[in-house]
Amino acid sequence: MRTTLRVRGCSSPYSRAASLSSRALVGPRPICTLRMETSSDSGALMPMLSCTDIQEMKGLTSNTTSILTVANLALETRASPGHTPGCVTFVLNDHSMAFTGDALLIRGCGRTDFQQGCAKTLYHSVHEKIFTLPGDCLIYPAHDYHGLTVSTVEEERTLNPRLTLSCEEFIKVMDNLNLPKPQQIDFAVPANMRCGVQTPPS
Repeated sequence: MRTTLRVRGCSSPYSRAASLSSRALVGPRPICTLRMETSSDSGALMPMLSCTDIQEMKGLTSNTTSILTVANLALETRASPGHTPGCVTFVLNDHSMAFTGDALLIRGCGRTDFQQGCAKTLYHSVHEKIFTLPGDCLIYPAHDYHGLTVSTVEEERTLNPRLTLSCEEFIKVMDNLNLPKPQQIDFAVPANMRCGVQTPPS
């Protein structure tokens, strides 16, 4: 059974839509619309996003929320910048699940040393927008490098080695990770900012 939803027309899982600033409504028209579609993996009916106007993607603030609804399913969109300025977390309406993208990973978090990331902003996003959810709320990150699929708010509040630190300690850790540059970053970031649309070489 899949633990993530997928973005239709984007280059990443649904929870990863955080990095694309996928909001329900921005300006005069929607940039992403939600519809139901059958999963090719499981055959289950699931919500799918279709990115339609990435140029309208602007300025979701830390106090901005919107609701994506399909039938009786409602997902609250919480701004959770820091890994990128446009990261969001999708929270099920009963607060039983949260899809945290790259903001909060299992026993970790997204890096903050590129894509206009900011360690201080990420720390406050996680503590104010995710760790305030009920302790038994299930956390589904965009990905995991160790094969894990789900955690809980309480587990990450108490066991996450980075986010249990003070803000000042967290910033020092994130500033000294010295991670290698991702191999495809020069292609992936511009594509992400265009909702996965590739520019053909001239």
